[in-house]
Amino acid sequence: IIDWSDRSTCVLFGDGAGAVVLVPSDEAGRGVLSVRIGSDGEQGEVPYLPAGGSRHPATHETVEQHLHFVHMSGNDLFKTAVRGMELVARQALDDVGIGAGEIDLLVPHQANFRIIDATARRLEVPMDKVVVNIDRYGNTSAASIPIALDEAMKGGRIRPGSTIVMVAFGGGLTWGAAVVKW
Repeated sequence: IIDWSDRSTCVLFGDGAGAVVLVPSDEAGRGVLSVRIGSDGEQGEVPYLPAGGSRHPATHETVEQHLHFVHMSGNDLFKTAVRGMELVARQALDDVGIGAGEIDLLVPHQANFRIIDATARRLEVPMDKVVVNIDRYGNTSAASIPIALDEAMKGGRIRPGSTIVMVAFGGGLTWGAAVVKW
């Protein structure tokens, strides 16, 4: 789905795998405290594949016309992603009565440094409390938060009792956030 000759999209994606295993906590107040999600279907074609799905199945012609590759409007994606991630992060924090300034770590989806930076700024979370690894791996899609969590744990940035916010966005456009007390 990536056109390696299109520098506007191919440089944005890396590859990775990750998993997070959740287990119940015996300690009150620890675990997943709040989750919020949102979407805007009107923005569904900001990142999109013109062909290759059920609406426009792949054919020899669609492949020749490069219609099975990701296309996106970077500026629209940036604005919607930042607004959506800020919104759900604030909602999730409000659910548990915590301000963004009280969190120990922000773990955002690693899609684009500008999006990470703008989201942190809008939440007023200093960059020393933000996990960033996009400079090393690129956008690892659904694996970006599990990889970032692993690095933060191994680096001692997440400890028992840490309050973290994980926040992401994806195609469709969708966004979500979770507040976790480690």
